[in-house]
Amino acid sequence: MRMLTDDFFADKQILLVEKDIKKTNDRTWCFWEKEAGFFESIVHHRWEQLDFFSKGFSSTLSIQPYQYKMIRGADLYTALQTRITQSPQVTRVVENVQSVYTDAKKGRVVTDVNEYTADYVFNSVRFPGREKKDPKAFHLLQHFKGWLIQASEPVFDPSRACFMDFRVSQDKGTAFMYVLPLSATTALVEYTLFTEAVLEPGNYDEALRLYIGEDLGISAYTIIHEEFGIIPMTNEVFPIQEDAVVNIGIAGGQAKGSSGYAFQFIQKRADTIIRQLKENRKLSLQRKIADKKFNFYDAVLLRVLTRRKMSGDAIFSSIFRDNDPETVLRFLDNKSSFLEDLRIMRSVPISVFLPAAVRQLFS
Repeated sequence: MRMLTDDFFADKQILLVEKDIKKTNDRTWCFWEKEAGFFESIVHHRWEQLDFFSKGFSSTLSIQPYQYKMIRGADLYTALQTRITQSPQVTRVVENVQSVYTDAKKGRVVTDVNEYTADYVFNSVRFPGREKKDPKAFHLLQHFKGWLIQASEPVFDPSRACFMDFRVSQDKGTAFMYVLPLSATTALVEYTLFTEAVLEPGNYDEALRLYIGEDLGISAYTIIHEEFGIIPMTNEVFPIQEDAVVNIGIAGGQAKGSSGYAFQFIQKRADTIIRQLKENRKLSLQRKIADKKFNFYDAVLLRVLTRRKMSGDAIFSSIFRDNDPETVLRFLDNKSSFLEDLRIMRSVPISVFLPAAVRQLFS
């Protein structure tokens, strides 16, 4: 999308390889930002107040100057398709990618039908078996199922979203509900867990039914559509660039290890790629010192969660209780200062996190 909205790329040849052309509303992206962003025209809904619930702390958080924004998958796919039809420099093929690699300083893509060569290949495919797991790294999964429901009566406040509700059972691990009202009668209700393995499909449905009926007090509603996803939560270091092959998205390690947030990190990487290409210099994508700092913080939190030294609901409750929302969101965005980092660290028990940090530092 950035290439197709920038005149610099008008005379370039761009090949888009996908295994299918998406049209349905199969996913939702949510993120926070202060100003109008690159995808502002397709933001479906936005909130300036977020509810946080747990057994130890609950509050309605005013997140200004941020806005919490939602983009629907179908809207993004439509916007992309519209732009492609207006861009003669783009060729789009529907094929399964088998491998990508660099050969003779050129990027190569092998599909089940053809083989292609380019100056750069931007790869978002995670190839099974190719990823070598670091035995010292921690690996959790953020997995979630969401129902977009239509209630028979007005029950929601569309000006407030529920960011996290930890009042659900924590028996299976860190778990919370997420409620995004779009109108007085419509909302996306999502059940999210941070665990080592996914659940049986019926477990997600049962948790959603129980929460909607008992916690939200809604007895009559229709499920408009469903979505399901899995995001890796790990301190594993994914290769960003291998000569002419640049890994993007989750394949490029752009999901934050301790939370699974990825959308804004993907946008940041895309901006960097475009800037370097326009400067007519060879792409060189490196991890910065700040990235390494936040990767360390993520690793410490993953160690605490994986070793079950402290529950996720207790950790997030402490952080949101003792810090203003803007600082917390900046921290989750990897944009906080070292002084703000120290304030966040003071929110959680030193007796739990300091030993974890020392072990991680020398592991």
